[in-house]
Amino acid sequence: MLADLFKIPPVRRKIFVSYHHGGDQAYYDAFSQRFHDIHETVRDNSLRGRIDSSDPEYVMRRIRENHIQGTSCTIVLVGRETRARKYVDWEIKATLDKRHGLIGIQLPTAWGAACMPDRLADNVNLGYAVYGTWAQITANAAACQYMIEAANARDKGLIVNTRPLKQRNG
Repeated sequence: MLADLFKIPPVRRKIFVSYHHGGDQAYYDAFSQRFHDIHETVRDNSLRGRIDSSDPEYVMRRIRENHIQGTSCTIVLVGRETRARKYVDWEIKATLDKRHGLIGIQLPTAWGAACMPDRLADNVNLGYAVYGTWAQITANAAACQYMIEAANARDKGLIVNTRPLKQRNG
């Protein structure tokens, strides 16, 4: 019956959160605590340190297989120093390679779009990635869910992923 359809719980999306550990850990912790019952947020397995290899292809494969695989969307927490972080760029690239949804969230510590990683900015500007603020995504659970569904529904033909990988932290 139709009434039974309304009893089906919403999909608990698996999401990956990319952020600068040194500067934005408190925001990740707050995000994870706020949304852990609603979304299946991938545990804090964002790259903290170097993968033991100098081969970028191997590192990218590890990011895709161990961090992005099994998720539907990546949320990038954009703080003051996020733009300069090498592994944030690599995580965004891996997300786009997998054709997953992409969301940028400007944290209160950021100075606007100037802090946004270039690869994320490319995709926001061309309409693939969703971009919002910390206040918007934490306003209520529905706002976060809406952003995730909107990101996953975007036309994959809009993806721009042509920049070379960032080779070092800025």
